[in-house]
Amino acid sequence: MQPDGAVPLRARLASNRPALGGAPLGNLFRALDDATAHATVQAALAAGTSYFDTAPHYGHGLSERRIGAALHGVPRPAFLLSTKVGRLLTACTDAPRAQHGYVDTLPFVQHYDYTGRGMRRSLEESLRRLGLGHVDIAYVHDIDAATHGAEHPRHLRDLYASGLAELARMKEEGIIAAYGLGVNDVAICIEVLARADLDVLLVAGRYTLADQSALATLLPMCRARGVAVVLGGPFNSGILASGAHPADGTAPYFNYAPAPASLIERVAAIEGICSDYGVPLKAAALQFPRGHAAVACVLAGARTPAEVEENARLARLPIPRAFWTALVERHLVDAASPVPEAA
Repeated sequence: MQPDGAVPLRARLASNRPALGGAPLGNLFRALDDATAHATVQAALAAGTSYFDTAPHYGHGLSERRIGAALHGVPRPAFLLSTKVGRLLTACTDAPRAQHGYVDTLPFVQHYDYTGRGMRRSLEESLRRLGLGHVDIAYVHDIDAATHGAEHPRHLRDLYASGLAELARMKEEGIIAAYGLGVNDVAICIEVLARADLDVLLVAGRYTLADQSALATLLPMCRARGVAVVLGGPFNSGILASGAHPADGTAPYFNYAPAPASLIERVAAIEGICSDYGVPLKAAALQFPRGHAAVACVLAGARTPAEVEENARLARLPIPRAFWTALVERHLVDAASPVPEAA
């Protein structure tokens, strides 16, 4: 089944510059009100964005609820929507208001379930929060060793034993149009692709100006297999937006932790090239991943209409080819990285 409109999934993904990631709309790190969340989604639509990603994890359903409400009344063929499976939410009267980096969350606690039964329950609950009858993509969320530690083998067995088969059944039923993984880890993508046919991968932060760890193995594999790649986290959780030396004097963050000194030095050098060519660092970060043929689109989070509008402008800003050549020649990005065409 193709997504609404019978246009191939990859082509619909590729029309977004960039797509909207819904983690900030779940109150990641700081709270925002419903009206601002609604206005942010509307601003994305006005800027030409047609793909929105969310997850039960984002504010314990808050992002799903807000995105669903903001899209209510928008013709269903006009947008793509993805959510994630693998976490279930249980109501809890004394649930902490701050969990997993999210503040003022909805009153639930979460637990992992990658079985077929868990996949279906997760998606059905998401559809109720979204107010929709189907989503375009379901991503298996955070099925990696770094997340689960000693429990990882058990969760992976559940995925192979029944989880993937249930996703395939839901695709046949039309509840989803495509499925894959939504992770921060290259190795788990390669491992699962060796055993299963997936439609799409959402890979956060692993093919960016600061981290090209997906380049040598995963991206060629996806291109050969016809698996679309959505590149999330283009700013690597901070440093490619704030720069090596943030204006507020705080330490730059890389992948949700303080950036190591070697990376700070490299990003500072990238900023020097940006200055030479008059290219904003954020524009380069948003455009770099699209140079690779396996990457269908870039997914960037935003929490205000102004951030949406800035991302849309920077994603389309013309960048001279000489800028990308200079990054390669200075060994600031992998020499094998295909450079983007002019935006």
